Amino acid sequence: MAQHLDTRDISSTDPVPGSDTPPHGHDAPDLRVFVFVLFFVFGGITSLNDVLIPKLKELFTLSYAQAMLVQSAFFAAYFIVSIPAARIVRRYGYLRTAALGVAVMAVGCLLFIPASQAGVFALFLLALFIVAAGITTVQVVANPLISLLGTPRTAHSRLTFAQAFNSLGTTIFPFVGSLLILAPLAGIATESLQGESLLAYRQRETAVVSQTYMGLAVALVVLAGLIWMRRHRLQDRHAATLRWSHTIELLGRARFGYGVACIFLYVGAEVAIGSLIVNFLMQPSTLGLDAQSAGTHVAFYWGGALVGRFIGAALLRLVSPGKVLAAAASGSIMLLLIALLSEGAVSGWALLAIGLCNSIMFPTIFSLACEGLGARAADGSGILCVAIVGGAIIPPLTGHLADLFDLRLALLLPAACYALIAAYGVYARRSAI
Repeated sequence: MAQHLDTRDISSTDPVPGSDTPPHGHDAPDLRVFVFVLFFVFGGITSLNDVLIPKLKELFTLSYAQAMLVQSAFFAAYFIVSIPAARIVRRYGYLRTAALGVAVMAVGCLLFIPASQAGVFALFLLALFIVAAGITTVQVVANPLISLLGTPRTAHSRLTFAQAFNSLGTTIFPFVGSLLILAPLAGIATESLQGESLLAYRQRETAVVSQTYMGLAVALVVLAGLIWMRRHRLQDRHAATLRWSHTIELLGRARFGYGVACIFLYVGAEVAIGSLIVNFLMQPSTLGLDAQSAGTHVAFYWGGALVGRFIGAALLRLVSPGKVLAAAASGSIMLLLIALLSEGAVSGWALLAIGLCNSIMFPTIFSLACEGLGARAADGSGILCVAIVGGAIIPPLTGHLADLFDLRLALLLPAACYALIAAYGVYARRSAI
């Protein structure tokens, strides 16, 4: 039987065990703004992978499965870093850990400079892993913190609203990134180059990538400093380190364990679709767009999630979150089938419209899984963030299907993921608190 979620209001003077004390009155709005900024930044940087994949695929002459290693390197960090990040939160508090995570993101962005100078694909993967390690740390902080900054009764709505800022980042960054990163793609075919000529071409074409990420690094350093200056806004409560086995024990709770599996499936499906959008829209049987134009269309995929999260924040106050989740997952399946079975604009826009259905899934699965965890919310957040490793596994499998068959048939794998998520929505339609 799950424990009841801590019901204390944000104004309570009692600390939540193993975490920071919730802030008082006037501090709460200020901290919410910082959390919203964190959601915006890590969402935007994550979505840049959708622009990087076609760029690196062309430059290094990669198959779909090989190109998806970009997502594998990135999302593997969630598997490796999430639990340690949760322990850091318990030991040093939310805001100190957030500043650390943002600083690590900046280091990863700076590593794009030597990766570009060397013109080696593996170094880009290493840089992406470091960026993702920082993002993982920030996400372990942000999800439970936004739940603490208010009453438990509105946690679903509040987390969905915060995720809307994540979607704002994922809408803006790919559009700007496409203009900066994909513009030079047209030109020399890499297959015709060898040796020093190929290396020089890769160094020149990836310079714009390193410049983009260098600009991000500067902004991240400023953000880390601002967060560090506010680290005392929450009173640190240092908790004893828990054993790994004690943390894993949470998976024995059916609602939480099933939720962890659905985070794995959802992130995998969402990332797989986003990673293939540019190449899907470039197909003559779809829209036949050039790389840069197709890249700017990625903003519609993530923009749908932005719109849907604002709508969902209100809808989740009125309708059972489980029912909303089941309906959204079913809508994704329908749109995937339309994209698979049709051609032209109908196929392309059906795939892009899946972003609208995706909008409420992550925050709703996350909050449904965490219902009843109470003081162990930070540990639960760490495990749920581990499950984001689905973004490292399902996209390469989808890419492998695309190499074996074609991009349309590869969409059947994300559709299967959404089917299991819809079932979880039905299972968790009743509140656990």
